[in-house]
Amino acid sequence: MREQEGGGGSGGREGRRGGGRERRREDGLEDRRDGGREDRRDGGREDRRDGGREDRRELPPQSPEEQARAICLRLLTGMPRTRRQLADALEKRGIPEEVSQEVLSRYEEVGLIDDAAFAGAWVESRHRGRGLARRALAQELRTKGVHATLVQEALEQLDSDQEEQTARELVERKLRSTRGLERDKRLRRLAGMLARKGYPEGMALRVVRRALEQEGAEGADEDEDGPGYSGL
Repeated sequence: MREQEGGGGSGGREGRRGGGRERRREDGLEDRRDGGREDRRDGGREDRRDGGREDRRELPPQSPEEQARAICLRLLTGMPRTRRQLADALEKRGIPEEVSQEVLSRYEEVGLIDDAAFAGAWVESRHRGRGLARRALAQELRTKGVHATLVQEALEQLDSDQEEQTARELVERKLRSTRGLERDKRLRRLAGMLARKGYPEGMALRVVRRALEQEGAEGADEDEDGPGYSGL
């Protein structure tokens, strides 16, 4: 009986010890889990708070010189600009004139602003693409602030012969759309088109009359050839 009691007592003690150890392990795991969750929550809140403070931290304001450089670079990235165009843009944005002139002069020194190159490229592009004559091209360059000397130098690449050849090509493309109109009306319409592109009146009338005469001569030749072909 005592052995059984002793055995039962030992078993009870062992059970209590084992149960206690299990509970302690479980409690420790729970503590670690809870602690981890708390750490993550606290850390997440701290990160968000710190991030919020970083986001709200304002950058130091730019100086007028930095603002002027940023504006010019942004505009020059899209396409070439003249000094006058950039100066006007800086003035609209409230950049002091002395700062503007200093930045623009520096950009001219390093070749980012080149009114002579701008004028030359403008004349070539607008003459080839739009068929503009020297008078119209000069007007466009003046409105962009290009100096008169640079305008004249750029226009020298376009001589009278080339200008007249372009006028003939323009008239040839428009000639068919005027067929069916009276001759005088066709003459006025085609000459007016050339005048709007900057061609002198004398050149415009000469080119249009020649085109109409050539068209009439070709039409007469076709009429003469008609009976011959029909008789074959």
